[in-house]
Amino acid sequence: MKVVLDRTKCIGCGSCVALCPKFFELDEEAKSHLKKSKLDNKTNKETLEISKPECVEETIDICPVECIKIYDNNQSKN
Repeated sequence: MKVVLDRTKCIGCGSCVALCPKFFELDEEAKSHLKKSKLDNKTNKETLEISKPECVEETIDICPVECIKIYDNNQSKN
């Protein structure tokens, strides 16, 4: 299972950080950052492998610009 954060869509509202600080933080640009993730510089998307969705599923519902996705076996769960 993996979490993907599309930084090009992020507006830095911080709702994901408030709801799920285990996985998210704001960076120096005041945009969401997925802790311990890999950044694809071409797409500006961060990816993190996780075993359980935990609080990440809730961030998907609260994100106003829908820039957080969870994939299970390459299929989007949202």
